[in-house]
Formats: sequence, C-alpha cells, structure tokens
Amino acid sequence: MPDDLVEAIAAAAAEAGKLALDSWETDFRRWEKAAGSPVCDVDLAVDELLKQRLKAIDPSAGWLSEETADTVERLGNKRVWVVDPIDGTRDYLRGRSGWCVSVALVEDQVPIVGVLDAPARGEHWRGVAGRGATRNGVPLQASMRLELPGSRVPADTLPKIDEDLIAVPRANSIALRIAMIAADEADLCASLRWGNEWDIAAAALIAEQAGAVVTDALGLPIRYNSDPAETFGVMASAPAIHTAAVARLAERAAAASVKPR
Repeated sequence: MPDDLVEAIAAAAAEAGKLALDSWETDFRRWEKAAGSPVCDVDLAVDELLKQRLKAIDPSAGWLSEETADTVERLGNKRVWVVDPIDGTRDYLRGRSGWCVSVALVEDQVPIVGVLDAPARGEHWRGVAGRGATRNGVPLQASMRLELPGSRVPADTLPKIDEDLIAVPRANSIALRIAMIAADEADLCASLRWGNEWDIAAAALIAEQAGAVVTDALGLPIRYNSDPAETFGVMASAPAIHTAAVARLAERAAAASVKPR
C-alpha cells in the first residue's frame, strides 16, 4: 500500500473531523431519518467533503456512505469507499466526545485502509492491511486476554447472565468501541443486531491489524461492499476468547438474527 495513498486518506478524514469539530456544540439543524436514527446538517456537510476528497484520491472506487443514497453501481467496483461521516451521532448531538469520522477503503470486499478521526478526543486511528494499526502514531496491540470470565466489555450495563464480565465506559460510536479492543482498553465488543457496513469497516481493520479477531455476531467472516451493505452484528475480541464469546452468545444471536417480516 503506497504511503502517499494512506496519508491522503488520513488527511481527508482529519479535514472532515475538523469540519465536524468546528460545528460541534453549535446551533445546527437536526432531525430523524427514521425513528431512532438521528441526523444533522453536519453529517451531510462532512459526507460531501469526504466524497470530494476521497473521489479525488481514487475516482474509480465506488461509494458507500450512510448519508448518500446507495446505488447498485458500487457492486461492480473492485474498490469502494465505505464511509460514516459521523459515527456516534447521538453523542455528537448531546455534546459528548464519543463520535468519530470513519473512512475505509475496501478492495475485493476486504478493507485495506481504515481511518477513524475522533477530534473531540484528540485521537486519530489508522489501520493498513499487513502493516498494523496505530493511534496518534503509536502502534497498537490488542488485548491478549485468555479467559472470557472477567473480560472488559464496553457497555452501560450487562445482563445478569453476563455478570462474570466487567462493564467499562462506552462511546456511542460502535467504531470507537471496536477500536477499544485494538488499544487493549476492552477485551470484547459484541453487537447482536443488524447493522451497516459503514459503521464497522474501518474499525474492524484497525482491530484486526492490532491482533484482534473480528467476525459477525455468529462468528462468520464479514464481507464488505455486499448487497444490501448490511451485516448481522459484530464480534471483536482478544483472539483467545473469541470462540467462547461466540458460543456464549450463540442462542441470543440466532434469535436476534431473524429479520422481522
């Protein structure tokens, strides 16, 4: 992966992060795209900036973003930009720091560059396939926990059935929660609901390049630039506990994986 490509992607994410930070805690328009799905003017402005910058870096790559109407054209592209302009919009709207700009470059359905820019936290995360992951330039090593009991999980509360796990403070951004595994600030991050590829693509690569294991909630590999760009949950963890985590959550995951008709 050419260094200048990685630096250009990182620069675009940082510019987008600055735009979001400059507008943070100001008076901007906000609404719900659907029940429980907030969005604001800043989401759209960041999306447009990223589209301009990233398309200039690789015009041939397709485009998949939370704030852009999806089209089938991207499915025919070898490469695709997978973007969440502001992941953790609820924290952004509440004036909390648990949000970030998420940018991934996917090739043949696998992320090859992932960047998270979290300016409210002063954090810039990068992952490059085959070259490791960093936060603010410092190499990351994921959690090496050996046993599931006692594992740190980003969560407000944990169900009684998981009382042998330890809840640690969580950001609203799922990308930042996955990144906690990369930074050895948590041992397991699990989501048991249908979600979108743009939420996790960059963070999954960062965690994997730091040595973590990342799958969907059923323990299956995640392929990106799919149709309809959805994945059933995510399971990111220290390598030694991943199988046990999948097994523990298997019944709950199977029940949650059935989409309502």
